[in-house]
Amino acid sequence: MESDLHNWLEKLGLGKYADVFAENDVDFEVLPELTDPDLRELGLSLGHRRKLLAAIKDFNGESPADTDTTSEAIPTPEHGDAERRQLTVMFVDMVGSTELSSRLDPEEMSKTIVAYQNLVAGAVTKFDGHVAKYMGDGVLCYFGWPQAHEDDAGRAIHAGLAIMEAIGDIKIPDGDAIAARAGIATGLVVVGDLVGEGAAQEEAVVGETPNIAARLQAVATSNQVVFSESTRQLLGEAFELKDLGLQELQGVGAPTRAFVALGQRRVESRFAAQQSENLGDIVGRDQELALLLDRWNQSRNGEGQMVLLTGQAGIGKSRLTRALTDAAS
Repeated sequence: MESDLHNWLEKLGLGKYADVFAENDVDFEVLPELTDPDLRELGLSLGHRRKLLAAIKDFNGESPADTDTTSEAIPTPEHGDAERRQLTVMFVDMVGSTELSSRLDPEEMSKTIVAYQNLVAGAVTKFDGHVAKYMGDGVLCYFGWPQAHEDDAGRAIHAGLAIMEAIGDIKIPDGDAIAARAGIATGLVVVGDLVGEGAAQEEAVVGETPNIAARLQAVATSNQVVFSESTRQLLGEAFELKDLGLQELQGVGAPTRAFVALGQRRVESRFAAQQSENLGDIVGRDQELALLLDRWNQSRNGEGQMVLLTGQAGIGKSRLTRALTDAAS
């Protein structure tokens, strides 16, 4: 049965996931119950998740093993699946890997790279980023796709700093620690179009941002996180940083101002950290603010009140809370 599942996945061009399915006890009985979040947890990309879910839907109650499913029968996402997004891209690179490969036995080098990749993936996942691609000793990561947050730029910096803090724990046989460096940039991209075929298929990101991130990574020294001005503008006062000034980056038309992340600042809240300048007047929230102030006045008069404030990320919950605090003080 396991071999049948492997063969079926191979027909879809998804054979590389057979071992992952086996390790997680996914068989033909479980397969129809899988959801998009399940497949994301198993490590499937957006395109591959859609491809597999479409194939499962086409079973029509038949056993996958008995269904002659070909790649032509599987709908492939069109260009309409691509999205225009503001994306924070991080490139992480192992420092001195070429020299290391000449010193280490290939098996030891492989173990070192796997440990390094696992460290990067763990840090990126912890801050809800997405590991898009492993390129030997380089790792390409996205923050803001497929899952977006209002503080994706800060999450990328946090992940980069976590990697640099932990990278020294990975030792090569002679006891030396390895080192890494990271470049981060933020900008508008088009993401989601599929390129390649079969197991090599991946979501492409089109735009200048990935190139800037890669070039900033080359500017960084060992265990440094270097980021662009576009990323810095989204951080407010959340991090201690060092200004590296304008950098001439290969393949980038205009000089790019770069910064080094030194660490996180102590602030009273994430909202306060993101406000580097005085706040303007709150707009379009008169009714909500009036309601909150009314409940505050009732509380002051001895009538205990509790208000639950909900809404999508970035809609202004923290700003409204700050306005209430200012008005009540």
